[in-house]
Amino acid sequence: MHETEKIWMNGELVDWADAKIHVASHGLNYGSGVFEGIRCYDTPKGPAVFRLTDHLVRFENSATVLYMDLPYSIQEIRSAAHDVIAANGLASCYLRPVAFYGYGELGVASTGNPVDVVIISFPWGAYLGEESQRAGITTKISSWERVGPNVIPHVAKATGIYLNSMLATMEARRAGYDEAIMLSHDGYVADGPGENIFVVKDGVLYTPPLAMSILPGITRDTIIQIAQDLGYRVEETLLIRTDLYLADEVFMVGTATEVAPVRAVDDCEIGVGPVTRELQSAYLDTVHGRSERWSHWLDVVEMSPSTA
Repeated sequence: MHETEKIWMNGELVDWADAKIHVASHGLNYGSGVFEGIRCYDTPKGPAVFRLTDHLVRFENSATVLYMDLPYSIQEIRSAAHDVIAANGLASCYLRPVAFYGYGELGVASTGNPVDVVIISFPWGAYLGEESQRAGITTKISSWERVGPNVIPHVAKATGIYLNSMLATMEARRAGYDEAIMLSHDGYVADGPGENIFVVKDGVLYTPPLAMSILPGITRDTIIQIAQDLGYRVEETLLIRTDLYLADEVFMVGTATEVAPVRAVDDCEIGVGPVTRELQSAYLDTVHGRSERWSHWLDVVEMSPSTA
């Protein structure tokens, strides 16, 4: 991780090295927190955060599912995100807002614990590597199932849930693959550890429905809208692993990952196809402000004179 100058923590900007929590914090001991992954891009109009308010609405919804009352409004957190970007002078960066139950009581119940809110900003390239966006990634069907909706509410982007994702990621990488693909308990395709998944067959896009216990991805929603605007039919439907093997194209999407072609699943070669390329190009043009068609998704940051 590339350290930057400031982190926004509980209402103020603090030095990177001073953003600390107590080891007895509830969130550290029980994973009782929520977070977002958001990108700010260097655009012709200046630094612009992609779909910031949509991310923060999901952030608030995640907190609600964890019985967590955020001490700041969406608008206050939006302003804080702008402040930390400007303070660090970053034209392009990754934002990590996180809220967690802090230091108070160490019982399993979070009652009586304060809610701490932090926003980190730092430079971060393509999550799976720059080459992944060009040549595609290799994937492995994980032996770790995606947690069910009545086990842990995966509609919430909660910190503790990502132990499930970590195990799948580590398994795939230890086996020599770039990324994992996770199935539901009944064998349907769910998603990746940090990405949603799309299949292209005969010019139609297919993606698992939210009922598959997948995160309601902001990038997933973006790609659905862009694809439909470009004339593609998109269907949310149940998929099985052989749908991946026999697909014309497969790609994964996420804020960190952006749009990554999947060139192989379980050593079944798929390659990188034209639909993926078109959608990838349209997405990157959108987030970088090179297209006015979806420019309403960009939240431009006003940089102060001292950091511009």
